[in-house]
Amino acid sequence: MKARCGAEPGNQDFERCHFYIIFAGRDRIDMKRAISLIIAAALFIGCGEIDRYPGADEFAPGENTENPGNTDNPENPDTPDNPGGTDTPTPPPAPTYPTGPVTTATIGDEGLSYIWDEGVIPEITIAVSLEEWNKLLKAFDQNPNNKDYFRCNLTYKKGSDVHNITDAGIRLRGNTSRRRPEAGGDHKVNGADWQHCHFGINLRKFNKDKDHEIKGIRKFNLKWFKDDPCYVREVFCYDLFRRAGVWTAAFDVYCRLWIHVEGDSQRAYYGVYEMIEPYDNKYVEKREQWFGSSDGNLWKCSYDSHGPADLRNPDANMAEDNDKDDFTYELKETEAGFDSAKAQLQDFIRELNGKAHGTPGDSFYTWIKQVCDVELLMKTYAVNVAVGMWDDMWNNGNNYYLYFTTSHITDYKFFFIPYDYDNTLGTANGYDPAKQDPYNWGDKGILMERMMEYEEFRNIYRDELKRLVDPAYGLMDTESARQRILDWQAKIKDYIANDTGEDMEIKDRPASWGRVGDYRLISTSNNYFTEKANTINKLK
Repeated sequence: MKARCGAEPGNQDFERCHFYIIFAGRDRIDMKRAISLIIAAALFIGCGEIDRYPGADEFAPGENTENPGNTDNPENPDTPDNPGGTDTPTPPPAPTYPTGPVTTATIGDEGLSYIWDEGVIPEITIAVSLEEWNKLLKAFDQNPNNKDYFRCNLTYKKGSDVHNITDAGIRLRGNTSRRRPEAGGDHKVNGADWQHCHFGINLRKFNKDKDHEIKGIRKFNLKWFKDDPCYVREVFCYDLFRRAGVWTAAFDVYCRLWIHVEGDSQRAYYGVYEMIEPYDNKYVEKREQWFGSSDGNLWKCSYDSHGPADLRNPDANMAEDNDKDDFTYELKETEAGFDSAKAQLQDFIRELNGKAHGTPGDSFYTWIKQVCDVELLMKTYAVNVAVGMWDDMWNNGNNYYLYFTTSHITDYKFFFIPYDYDNTLGTANGYDPAKQDPYNWGDKGILMERMMEYEEFRNIYRDELKRLVDPAYGLMDTESARQRILDWQAKIKDYIANDTGEDMEIKDRPASWGRVGDYRLISTSNNYFTEKANTINKLK
């Protein structure tokens, strides 16, 4: 047995030794003695690994037994796993993210470009049998949080194009905004008291074939403009994310919605809705070029009856997507199974809180740079704070998604995905979202609290906030923002009145329950965008 070390024992630079156990000839040897030699080698001071050359008994007299088959680089022997004695294989190049505004064309998917085309307002009619509609109403009465789908037929009209989907699925959506689509008990034929609510549509719920999709699109969410008399807040926010280059933001467009229950003489017009791309496996697959993988774990994170999704408690309520109860962390997609995904999220939470693997102090900086695109995260959160999203992870432990690119417990990249932006642009139920210090947005989200400890990360965040409100970029300065809103409202103003009798006109004000600011988006008096820019431009 002989040792070859990178430096002399006792030297501060001494890093590792290679041990070669060479059996000359083919004679029998005493196994106990051989094992003792191996153990002694493993315990040698400073040695990190043991190498054993196969076939050492075949070396010719005088051959370089320390570097067989690789005279150029003794530190990288030529082996089947390392042909040619090369260094560690070069990993695939990191994804190249879009550097400018993100559009459906940026992603290059035909279905996204067709369905989320801002140039046309589609018309959607959902036809439901009397039996299925009453089932939907009763399911809500039994459990308002149910995620059951009910059968329907759907007509999607876009200009002169008409797509008819038979036997699709419809369900109710929403958290605190979830409600019954018709007041009272069973459906009242030709006399229903219609109510706005959110719907989820799954064209392939009951039939897994090409006839039950539109240009490859299988699902979309239909959201009413609850508490937004301007009919624009969430549309503006998602658009701003994409304009700012945040490619994780969903696509959304305006649409018009009708519901026709069997037996009614005419369909009920529900008015102007927002049609939103859902966060699911298809969302991930369409962005695989930037995520780097579509085989990971996708979590929906919400403040529920069990508490906030503040990423502080690894034992918080976690559940699979098919559970009927409410939950803090809901696993939407996975390839590895719930137990593996849960263990990964728990370890992630421990790491955020400095309780994983016994690694204290500045190890967070090193770790977060490895598992996160820090620039994308800080730019995403700059938009989040610029639009005044107070019901978020940082302030309220609510309303976001996380995607982990693998199912490995520690080897992954994670992405923060923005979600649910109706309570924004001056609508708030706590501090003043236009004047709140962007460096101290909240106290629930440990992720952003940790990020803000580092000047390098704060600078990315600050610079993006200032870019957003700089008129030179036309993103969220007062005039650019006002003009985009006016353009959107002009497209939908003739379609607002509806058969629910709710939200019957466009008004320039925040939600009626808002407690601060009473900000305006169109009027230059007490304008949210102006006040927000004043706050941001004071940042150092």
